[in-house]
Amino acid sequence: MFALRCAVRPYAWGSREFIAAMQGRAVPSAGPEAELWIGAHPGDPSRDEAGRGLDELIADAPQRLLGAAADRFGARLPYLMKVLAAASPLSLQAHPDLDRARSGYAAEDAAGVALDSPARSYVDRNHKPELLVALTPFDALCGFRPAGQARELLSAVAVPVLDPVLADLAARGPVAAVGALLALPRDTAAAAVRAAVNAADRLPVTEAALVRRLDAAFPGDVGVLVALLLAHLTLRPGEGLWVPAGVMHAYVQGAGIEIMAASDNVLRGGLTGKHVNVPELLAVLADGSAAPMVIAPVETGDGVTSWPVPVDDFALHRVQLDGGRHELELDGPRLVLCVAGEIVAGGADAGAGLVRLGAGSAAFAAAGTRLELSGTGTAFIASA
Repeated sequence: MFALRCAVRPYAWGSREFIAAMQGRAVPSAGPEAELWIGAHPGDPSRDEAGRGLDELIADAPQRLLGAAADRFGARLPYLMKVLAAASPLSLQAHPDLDRARSGYAAEDAAGVALDSPARSYVDRNHKPELLVALTPFDALCGFRPAGQARELLSAVAVPVLDPVLADLAARGPVAAVGALLALPRDTAAAAVRAAVNAADRLPVTEAALVRRLDAAFPGDVGVLVALLLAHLTLRPGEGLWVPAGVMHAYVQGAGIEIMAASDNVLRGGLTGKHVNVPELLAVLADGSAAPMVIAPVETGDGVTSWPVPVDDFALHRVQLDGGRHELELDGPRLVLCVAGEIVAGGADAGAGLVRLGAGSAAFAAAGTRLELSGTGTAFIASA
């Protein structure tokens, strides 16, 4: 058991308040703070007090730190946990399945695309199913709306250039409609977005506000129109959103805990200044037309909550302590993140160590270490 120093990613859409306030730093922060990464992804690994990356530590002693997870996933932590804090919308995106991630990575390598190139879509060979659990009310787009509802919204703005998109939606489904929108010439798309924004009063109040918000963040971006094809939902604190491979989504505003397979593969289609890869996005969407899945928290007793997901790469648990002590019977390597109060994480094993965690700080527990939490506060625990 040892404490971790975790990096904050300063993406432009990040909040200047949430992560800083959680960690007790000055608010607003000097710049946007979008994601606090807790894990061993080589893109920004958490580090021990000596400054060694968790990825290096695991590579040096995979069986000792990962236990049986090393046999299943190799010498790497199979998941990545984040605090995500969005003040403005994220890109329209989807993630690949495992086969597509491996083939895409190999193809970009063969094409000579540098791993750190902004034009790179596949930065690792892993899939990226993810779960987001809301810490605040959380506004998101995820999966496709019912086709009839999407047709009503696109028809309501009465933009003639969208007539072929409506035809594709009716004849071939939402993925074809997304493709038709993303194929519009830039100037044509920008004019259609302007017309839709001007006609936003014809939309339901929540969708009118969404269109205006997205256009304010990304003026004229065709993603504003794609958003009308997607299911629009607001999570209550404690609710989870399951996003498997091939499901288009965009987080709009709010803060939450994310856990995902250890990957940073993102295929973007709009609402971003980053690399957009429309052909690859459409390829992974082909089988990804599932409706969004909101997961209610499951109380497992003694103040422990979980959100069941259909993958073995990760599981997420929340523990709320009120001055007591709790032992978690979880196998394999675990990450502990305190989000409120102050807790002590440690093992009953001799020599396991004790780590005192304030809000916004984290620790790693090796496989085989009995994990006990005490104190007053709230912690999220990631496990395989």
